[in-house]
Amino acid sequence: MSESVPHLSTNAHLSTNLHLTTNFAEPLQRFYEYLRSEKGLSLYTQRNYKQQLETMGLYLMSVGVDGWVNVDAGWVRQLASKGMRSGMKESSIATRLSSLRSFFDFLILRGEMSANPAKGVSAPRKKRPLPKNLDVDEMAQLLEVNEDDPLSIRDRAIMELMYGSGLRLAELVSIDVKDVNFSAGEIRVVGKGDKERVAPFSGMAKEWLNNWLKIRSQMANSDEKGLFVSKLGVRISHRSVQKRMAEWGQKQAVPSHISPHKLRHSFATHVLESSNNLRAVQELLGHENISTTQIYTHLDFQHLAQVYDQAHPRAHKRKQNTDKE
Repeated sequence: MSESVPHLSTNAHLSTNLHLTTNFAEPLQRFYEYLRSEKGLSLYTQRNYKQQLETMGLYLMSVGVDGWVNVDAGWVRQLASKGMRSGMKESSIATRLSSLRSFFDFLILRGEMSANPAKGVSAPRKKRPLPKNLDVDEMAQLLEVNEDDPLSIRDRAIMELMYGSGLRLAELVSIDVKDVNFSAGEIRVVGKGDKERVAPFSGMAKEWLNNWLKIRSQMANSDEKGLFVSKLGVRISHRSVQKRMAEWGQKQAVPSHISPHKLRHSFATHVLESSNNLRAVQELLGHENISTTQIYTHLDFQHLAQVYDQAHPRAHKRKQNTDKE
């Protein structure tokens, strides 16, 4: 390929001396006018479509494609894959394919094409971000709450329970006093999709929940059923829990931002590190599909690598040989 062939990045048309031929440029101009006059798309979207389409047009022209009507599904897939290899974000590739689908729909509407070659080509899925978690020392630092006022006792009980049982924020807030079975060490919670499950609790979670129940009547209205209540005596809100946890993170000088979701992630990661039992973690978290739980195996890789280095005979032997050298 000659040096004049553009790379298929989003600004390729700005950095090349090539100009679109009539077969590529004229249909685009009619499409832009259509977007302005009939579709009512935002100027931002129109600008993105124009940039993507002209970039792709330059590339197709440079590799010998003679106009948009000669583009098939294979070319569309190549346009998407080229973008991926050049480091484009998933959202930009999605915009690229969306602009092509809209443009080819326009050509079909005008009778210039019979089928849309971009219809069957899907954008790559966005990478799912790894959940953030606290390490064991950071959790200990956060939970070292020794103040004895009712709000501090309540907050410590909330954090101990979320970390001790891996509860979702919505599950914690919806717990009623009657849902707690102290003798069995179980709490009935209602998860996503109104699915009921039983979450175990013990140890420090049990101790601090008991401390809270001893003083709950000082804050709760007489007819309030919620386990955790606010200063107003009613069931605590999602926002209040989030706000209080963030404040405790700052007060306890924990280096990262504290949120209810982060405590749930920390629970899952630490249980997996200790047990290596993904199915058990799935049940404890209330995940319907184990694929949702498998994201924690990525977080556990460093721990597993350490176990391998310590336990595998070949890894151990390699380390011994390295030491001798």
